[in-house]
Amino acid sequence: QVQLVESGGGLVQAGGSLRLSCQLSGRTFSTYAMAWFRQTPGKERDFVAAISMSGGATYYADSVKGRFTISRVNAENTLYLQMNNLKPEDTAVYFCAANRWGSGSSNPSLYEYRGQGTQVTVSS
Repeated sequence: QVQLVESGGGLVQAGGSLRLSCQLSGRTFSTYAMAWFRQTPGKERDFVAAISMSGGATYYADSVKGRFTISRVNAENTLYLQMNNLKPEDTAVYFCAANRWGSGSSNPSLYEYRGQGTQVTVSS
């Protein structure tokens, strides 16, 4: 059984930075494409970024391109999301998700596993 645990969320002022982490346990991390999604109350889950199994390919939503960086360290079973120049509209619960043998996709339905989420709040 795969478990995903996010950490690193918090409260930050606009223009600040945060780094989110996601630890995968229970299976071989390197066999999963990984992604970050975010959600605010009453809204759909939005794609943020995705990364291939090897880390060689990355994909971003237009709204975060140039500000966020997704990365992974397979030896540590850990996924990261470096978020710079944060804006109030980035406020959301951020979830990591895992898709076995995937290539990295913005489609949340392809991801078999999802963490509990970590709250990110950006004040203006």
